[in-house]
Amino acid sequence: MSDITKDIIPVVIGIDIGGTNTKFGFVDKEGNCLEEGSMPTKAEQEIKQFLPRLYQSIDDLLKTISIPVEIRGIGIGVPNGNYYTGTVEDAANINWGKMVPLAYLVQEHYKLPTVLTNDANAAAIGEMLFGVAQGMKDFIIITLGTGLGSGLVANGQLIYGHDGFAGELGHLIVDPNGRFHGNSNQGVLEAYVSATGIKRTAFEMMAKMIEPSPLRDVSFNQLDASMITDAALKGDAIAIACFEYTGRLLGMKLADAVAHLSPEAIVLFGGLTKAGKYLLEPTKKYMEAYLFPIYRNKVKLLISGLEGKNAAVLGASALIWSELEKKKEITVQ
Repeated sequence: MSDITKDIIPVVIGIDIGGTNTKFGFVDKEGNCLEEGSMPTKAEQEIKQFLPRLYQSIDDLLKTISIPVEIRGIGIGVPNGNYYTGTVEDAANINWGKMVPLAYLVQEHYKLPTVLTNDANAAAIGEMLFGVAQGMKDFIIITLGTGLGSGLVANGQLIYGHDGFAGELGHLIVDPNGRFHGNSNQGVLEAYVSATGIKRTAFEMMAKMIEPSPLRDVSFNQLDASMITDAALKGDAIAIACFEYTGRLLGMKLADAVAHLSPEAIVLFGGLTKAGKYLLEPTKKYMEAYLFPIYRNKVKLLISGLEGKNAAVLGASALIWSELEKKKEITVQ
């Protein structure tokens, strides 16, 4: 008689919560997403309004899976998520208050192991299990979206620090008298190296340079980073100068990070990486220039292996798969 349990596929639920949308999916151990969905976060709502909508959306998605699955756990990536406590603390752009015990609330509802961390840390674990960092024990991931996030992996372990918030490279100081940043100190890296940062750079470059550019016809409120990327790919001098400047600042601060961690690789993820060589080449050039000589030509600069996939859901899924493996090892020992 065949064992019917062999036909049941173990999966986890990966959830990525953003200020605009929340994405979720059912992912197996190999990183295959069986089904995925999304819903508006409605960040102005309180957590007690958000969670019932999330539960209903996940339950509805589960009904669309035509093969038998067993849900093993839930991983969540969320801004200001604290891995140690399972709480979301003062999340930017989400109206949930100072501290929400999100992992506990979700675990109580589904009666399944639930862990959370911030989105960049989830992306780091996703790269380690499913992306270009497979087999690596020491690497850094930089997420280049609306802001700049980062995840640090050393000796095969994600570094959380004593309070759960290690690895906020976006808040390193580039210029103490530099650009103001709404959520941090003046002159931080994120104010320059991010989708919002390069938009500000574009207007500075247009003021300094005389070259013609279609970017000059776009108002500040209408301009976005994808327009600058598209312009650079078409050879626009101002857009290329924007990426040169962005790469210089990013390379400088990556050199600092290398001195702390000596990683095998630095993985870049997010919309700005679509500029390809226009971001990679200056970043690599300036990183090498600012590195302490013993580190030069040792650190690979890579583009994420999760690009084109639902990286946020895969990262959150990788987080819980990693935790389940840890528990399995402890049980066996």
